[in-house]
Amino acid sequence: MTYLEILQSYQLSALQWIAVGTAVFLLGLSKAGIKGIGIIIVVILAFVFGEKESTGVLLPMLISADILAVIYYNRHAQWKYIFKLLPMMIVGVLVGVWLGNDISEMLFKRLMAIIIIGSVILMFISENRKSTKIPNNKLFSWITGFLTGFTTMIGNLAGPVSNLYFLTMRFPKNEFIGTAAWLFFIINLFKLPFHILIWKTVTVESLVLNSVLVPIVILGFFIGVSIVKLISNVNYRRFILIVTAIGGIILFFR
Repeated sequence: MTYLEILQSYQLSALQWIAVGTAVFLLGLSKAGIKGIGIIIVVILAFVFGEKESTGVLLPMLISADILAVIYYNRHAQWKYIFKLLPMMIVGVLVGVWLGNDISEMLFKRLMAIIIIGSVILMFISENRKSTKIPNNKLFSWITGFLTGFTTMIGNLAGPVSNLYFLTMRFPKNEFIGTAAWLFFIINLFKLPFHILIWKTVTVESLVLNSVLVPIVILGFFIGVSIVKLISNVNYRRFILIVTAIGGIILFFR
């Protein structure tokens, strides 16, 4: 099949192309630091391509945006926290690969939504109390790492979990973005062989589609960088909390 024939094989309507373009533009914004909108991206792509196939369409674009983010925010990465989370994230990904075909999608989404909304409520309470205590408990990092790895493999829904962890660590916005960029660049590369060889959701056809969409991701990223520069650290924390809470509600009622 030719390049054009592969694109035509997706049989997307004009409205679906607009929806996909909007989703990948939001992806660029998200990787630039406008966190919390990942659930919206996942919902749009799942609506157009289906739940499982959409994960394979999204992953290469996530990696492309990750590359931009690690280049731009590299000096702000806090490797101490990356090394804390990575081991259990890898375990979470492997469990996600194993259970990915069997777990009830509705049960997974509802549990995720409850965890996210509950965590956001606790974070709001902590913010209002002006608490400066940072949890150093290994169990906290292990649980967060596992949930992040599991949810990113099952449905690219790890953003809310990691967002809440980094907010709890009280990272300034650039450290937040830089640490998340490296963490997800590494874990998304780790996920890629499973999507190609086991789930078979990343294919030649999906990569051709990605090649059309990546320029929109790049545009979204650089616009997002400009927006992030205008947001103060305090307002950035509030923004992440509010958008993450909205995402949890969307996920629950989706």
